[in-house]
Amino acid sequence: MPDANKITAYLDRYLKTATIADWGHALNGLQVGNEGEVTKIGAAVDACEFSINAAVERGIDFLIVHHGLFWGGAKPLVGGQYRKIKAAFDHNIAIYSAHLPLDVHPVEGNNALLCKALGFKKKEPFFFEKGQFIGFKTSLSMDRDALVQRLESVLGSPVKLCPGGPQKTARIGVVTGGAGREVQRAVDEGVDTFITGEGPHDSYLNAEELGVNLIYGGHYATETFGVKAMAAHLSRRFKLPWEFIDHPTGL
Repeated sequence: MPDANKITAYLDRYLKTATIADWGHALNGLQVGNEGEVTKIGAAVDACEFSINAAVERGIDFLIVHHGLFWGGAKPLVGGQYRKIKAAFDHNIAIYSAHLPLDVHPVEGNNALLCKALGFKKKEPFFFEKGQFIGFKTSLSMDRDALVQRLESVLGSPVKLCPGGPQKTARIGVVTGGAGREVQRAVDEGVDTFITGEGPHDSYLNAEELGVNLIYGGHYATETFGVKAMAAHLSRRFKLPWEFIDHPTGL
């Protein structure tokens, strides 16, 4: 059986965690080590108490997540923060976090996989952040309502539309997660329809005033793709079983 250090070294190389810039609290890489072999890989969007307890119940000893233990910044190890870290220690669960490295990856990344699921065949880099493009845009003439229906089918949940732009799309941009506050940037980069996860209240009004369609698929729902794909990849590479821990927030 491979150990956590071997899997970590592979992930660091494959996701290029050393060279992809990110917010400081992302702390990409291995956040919690373990003492021995890895027998089962888990995938979850968030390193929350629910996910770690579910990993315990399912016999997972290597958990890959998108939002790590320190995503909300440094916190005292009390309450839920204490309980989840103690559970990881007590049950020998290694936790590996990949934020922007798992957003931008051309094969296993959230944005690449959402575009693929939506049937976008020709993509261009989109949405420059921290020295790199993190999303994609495509030229596609499509009825706006049909696009909404397709996105709902792909995500398996309702989406929210601000119909500020044309009924027939021409240029669609995709950035998973919480990019809704950046409607102006999406417009500046030449799209008339912007798909992301979530954003603030005034993003709806900004989209109306800027003449762009803004479609919210949910922060959680748009970021399940990468961790599942990466866990499946590791499963094939290291001949280990894997399981997705689903904990949708509806946000």
